[in-house]
Amino acid sequence: MPELPEVEAVRRHLALFMTDARFDAVELHRADLRQPFPERFKARLTGQTVLALTRRAKYLLAALSSHETLLMHLGMSGSFRIIENVGENDPEAAFQCAPHDHVVFHMSSPATRAIIAFNDPRRFGVMDLVPQAALEHHAGLSALGPEPLSAEFDGLALARACRAKKTSLKAALLDQRVVAGLGNIYVSEALYLARLSPFRRASTIATPSGLPRAAADHLAGAIKQVLVEAIERQSITTYRGSRFRVYDREDERCRRRTCVGTIKRRTQAGRSTFYCPVCQR
Repeated sequence: MPELPEVEAVRRHLALFMTDARFDAVELHRADLRQPFPERFKARLTGQTVLALTRRAKYLLAALSSHETLLMHLGMSGSFRIIENVGENDPEAAFQCAPHDHVVFHMSSPATRAIIAFNDPRRFGVMDLVPQAALEHHAGLSALGPEPLSAEFDGLALARACRAKKTSLKAALLDQRVVAGLGNIYVSEALYLARLSPFRRASTIATPSGLPRAAADHLAGAIKQVLVEAIERQSITTYRGSRFRVYDREDERCRRRTCVGTIKRRTQAGRSTFYCPVCQR
C-alpha cells in the first residue's frame, strides 16, 4: 500500500492538472471500488471546479466549487495515469482505456486539458463525495491523529498519545489515532533513526503525567526526517543507492559505523519489522 510520502507525491503531481480545472465529464466503468460510488457521483462532479487538492493522512481531498469534497484513497494498488494536452477536436484520440481503469476524469482549465484515469486492480481504493461542512465527521477522517509533518505534531503530542499504551512502540505508531498516515515502512525507518526498539512498550517514551521523555522528542524528529527525505526522493527521477536505512535489509550489517549489529526481521501483528538489535533499545 502506498504510504504517506508516495501519496503526497501523487497529490503534488495531480494538483498540476486538477487545481482550478473543471470536470467536463466523468466515466465510471464499474459500480464500486472498496465501496459503492456515492449517489449521482458523475452528475455531482460534472461541471464542478477543483479549488484545491490537499492531503489528510493517506487521503486525497479535492475541494469543489459545489462545496463538496471529492475524497480519494489509493487503497492497496490504486494509481492515477494522466494524459496531458488532450486535443479539443478529438480528446478520445489521445486516450485508450487500460484494464482496471475504473474511473476516468476529463478535466479542463484555461491552461490545459487532461484526462486522469484511476487504475486499481485490487479495487481497495475509495472515492466519495462529502459536504465540506461534514468532512471532519467522515468515517475515514474523524479519528485521525495529527499530521506528522504539521507543527501540531511533536514530542509532547506523541508522548500524550502513547502515555497509557501497553502495546509496542511499533504498534502504537501504526495506530492512525496516534499519528496520521504512518505505515509499516516509515515506522521501521523512524524507529531505527531514533535508536528505539520496535518492541519497547509505547508508554515508556512518556512520563506518568504524559510529558515527553527524550525518546519522544527524538522519535518525533525522526518521523519528520524520514518522511521529508522520502517525499524529496519521490521527485528524483533516478535515485542511486538503497532507499532505506533498515527496511528490507535483513541480515545486512547495521549502517551505523560504530555499531556491530546485523539487521533482523521479525513479524509484529502480521507485518515485517526490520531493526538492529544492538543499537535500537
